[in-house]
Amino acid sequence: MGFSCGIVGLPNVGKSTLFNALTRAGAESSNYPFCTIEPNVGTVPVPDDRLDRISELVKPQKVIPTLMNFTDIAGLVAGASEGQGLGNKFLSHIKEVEAIAQVVRLFQEEDIVHVGEVDPIRDLETIMTELRLKDLESLANRKTRLDKEIRAGKKGAKEELSFIESLEDILNREAATHGLDFSDSEKEWLSEFRLLTFKPMLIVANVSESQFGSLNSDEHYKKLLDYAANRNLEVIPLSAKIEEELGELDESEAQEYLASLGVEESGLKQLIRKGHDYLGLITFFTAGEKECRGWTIKRGSSAPQGAGKIHSDFEKGFIRAEIISYKDFIDADGSYSRVRENGKLRVEGKDYVLQDGDVVHFRFNV
Repeated sequence: MGFSCGIVGLPNVGKSTLFNALTRAGAESSNYPFCTIEPNVGTVPVPDDRLDRISELVKPQKVIPTLMNFTDIAGLVAGASEGQGLGNKFLSHIKEVEAIAQVVRLFQEEDIVHVGEVDPIRDLETIMTELRLKDLESLANRKTRLDKEIRAGKKGAKEELSFIESLEDILNREAATHGLDFSDSEKEWLSEFRLLTFKPMLIVANVSESQFGSLNSDEHYKKLLDYAANRNLEVIPLSAKIEEELGELDESEAQEYLASLGVEESGLKQLIRKGHDYLGLITFFTAGEKECRGWTIKRGSSAPQGAGKIHSDFEKGFIRAEIISYKDFIDADGSYSRVRENGKLRVEGKDYVLQDGDVVHFRFNV
């Protein structure tokens, strides 16, 4: 199962170029606003050195990484919440994704049109304002329905109304919406509301090749870091154009190119991994001669829920899970018999919470 991250931003900031680099899907990318109208969706593997290492030891017939879906969404403009540009259509597409990668432009390029001068803070505020306005509209609609439920004496309706009013206060004050603590019932309501501003969010700073080596002295970039820090957000700098070029090279050539830029890892790998982490996901592994595979689950998932990711029958008929930590598996050179000899194989029941990196074998009744 793939989890979804939407790529959003103003027109012509490099969203489709970034999407092409991520997925090599050939989404149209041109120098005019709203080139992307319907969202493009691409599925990409999540880089994980642990799966590579497990596969080297087990030598399976197939290696299947865990996946993420990236969605390239049309460029937003001021007034979108009131129908400007692609308006509500754009915002409805964002509602469907689980996390947001917001692309802002730091590169200077006269041949590529932009909304005014290059100013990433202004661009971010333009987008955040539209997301906030749409969320306030959604909450107002929910309050109207709640009035009837309160009059009917529905249990929990007054508490939900109080929570909505607290969210409206946060949005009206333009306060940070990330890193806040909520109770279990509030998290359930948030999930139902599907608010745009409360989705996990990363900021992608699209820079030129010449900016790479001097980002720490770039005034736009420094202001962007301060802006993000005050809102509990993270900034990933990359050049969408360079990443697209890297995708056309083999692994050794790509590494040489990155080294020449003074970069150890491509920005895309960072984006995929951070997007995965921001969704609160972890990976467990199954390893055998036929297949080594990574499986994505929400942090806090039980062993039966993890089994259900493989097949729904596995969850229904779950008996137990045989668990090996990643480190113990590697220390045993991928040998199950050696793991047992070392006393590192654990048998866990239905209450076990899967941990990131667990190597798992499920026992079940069909």
